[in-house]
Amino acid sequence: MQFLLAFVVAAPLLGAVAALLPAPPGLKGKSPEQAVLRHGVTVTGVVLAAAIALTVGFDHDAPSRFQATTDISWIQALNIRIHLGIDGISLPLLLMTALLFFLCAIYSYYKLPEGPSPKAFVALLLVLESGTLATFAVLDLLLFFLAFEMVLIPMYFLIARWGGAQRQAAAWKFILYTLLGSVVMLLGLLLIGLNGGTFDMVALASDNGRELSHTTQLLAVLAIGIGLAVKTPMWPLHSWLPDAHTAAPTVGSVLLAGVMLKMGTYGFVRILLPVTPDGMRTFAPYLGAFAAIGIVYGSLACLALTRKGGKGDLKRLIAYSSVGHMGFVLLGIATLTPTGVNGALFANIAHGLITGLLFFLVGALKDRYGSSDLDTLAGATGAALYGRAPRLGALLAFAAVASLGLPGLAGFWGEMLALFGAFDPAEGLSRPAFLTYMAAGAVGTLLTAAYLLIVVRRVCMGDPKAGPELALADVQRYEFAAWTPLVALTVLAGLWPAALLGLTDPAVQKLLAGGNS
Repeated sequence: MQFLLAFVVAAPLLGAVAALLPAPPGLKGKSPEQAVLRHGVTVTGVVLAAAIALTVGFDHDAPSRFQATTDISWIQALNIRIHLGIDGISLPLLLMTALLFFLCAIYSYYKLPEGPSPKAFVALLLVLESGTLATFAVLDLLLFFLAFEMVLIPMYFLIARWGGAQRQAAAWKFILYTLLGSVVMLLGLLLIGLNGGTFDMVALASDNGRELSHTTQLLAVLAIGIGLAVKTPMWPLHSWLPDAHTAAPTVGSVLLAGVMLKMGTYGFVRILLPVTPDGMRTFAPYLGAFAAIGIVYGSLACLALTRKGGKGDLKRLIAYSSVGHMGFVLLGIATLTPTGVNGALFANIAHGLITGLLFFLVGALKDRYGSSDLDTLAGATGAALYGRAPRLGALLAFAAVASLGLPGLAGFWGEMLALFGAFDPAEGLSRPAFLTYMAAGAVGTLLTAAYLLIVVRRVCMGDPKAGPELALADVQRYEFAAWTPLVALTVLAGLWPAALLGLTDPAVQKLLAGGNS
């Protein structure tokens, strides 16, 4: 188990180095480009297999205990250790990350975005995978920061070199926002480590903030929270996200929404909740307020993009929907209750599966129509996707109703539990304030249903004969391969939520109790 976790984190980095080397004789296939793309599929597939083996070997009777741990000294002068481990909170995120990268590698093998060398594309993809997997596996504050930062440069280049229109401006906005947030976050992490006497996240969580003064906790939550909020992204620090998603290639958008946004919310749960409980209790009402505003704001922005003649881009619309959906995650965390935090973790996974599928589908539409502009797609009467490409239309409708929180699908449980948590927040928090946030979240669910159903009506319905003559290909085999696991897991999580909640709940209970239960 120790070897498996270390392998899952390190293998993509080694694969990235190998991707830049010449292909061995006999493995070049039809061309060097095909060989390196096959290499990407192989490495991500092996990492996914190792993550599945890790899941099978995980002791599901003790999900609150860190397992597969490695703890060795790295920089002795600073007491920094290579400390790895997973529990019921990090294991689902680790597995989802490995799955999404494998599906993106398959999709890219058949549909590589236009840009420079495929070698560079595959290498950047694998470095990005290593950084995201490490974020969910490390248990040292400074290692967490290094892993958190490791993903920025690969994503910057994926947007800037393989993206669409306005990619340079979007990439610069992405890197500037996230780097500035990270500088502030580093100060907060150093403040905790130096005052707490250790950078070990397990020891700090077990101490539950007893070594940190109230002022230290407030400053740490403010500094670290800003860095995490940028990555989440929380309103009003979200403005980099729509531009980045609109300009990014399809797989870049899938990974940005499905994996990278989860790094921010994971930091709130893994670091701030157990290490700075007093500081989080002070800031929780403000976090809840920003979350509620983000839920409503994201939905209203999406509604504005669905207007006829509004030139609303579908990728931009899904990006704004992420602001709303991640608002539910932050609202669940702000309640400081097991119900709310479990809802936040469930919503994290549901958002990664559903929004990843949505970006895959919109990327397919853009490939077929040459545009993701909603007015261009819909034309005068609607794009009539049901008549022209029925399987593609059915998948888009499925992803839309899953995203709006239809009961029986994954999107429902996380939002419901977050709202339940807001109905009865932790002791000491203002119940009237959180009831207001709950009401705002309920309004957000109605607005979400409104804009997604408008999208389905405009894109999927209409008269196939009324639009321009267009030979529209339905879902291809490689697209089925990349999308079917996301559809299956969305249904499975919706029908059997206990599979995920059974992992997270014991770990959340222990985390909120300061490691004492």
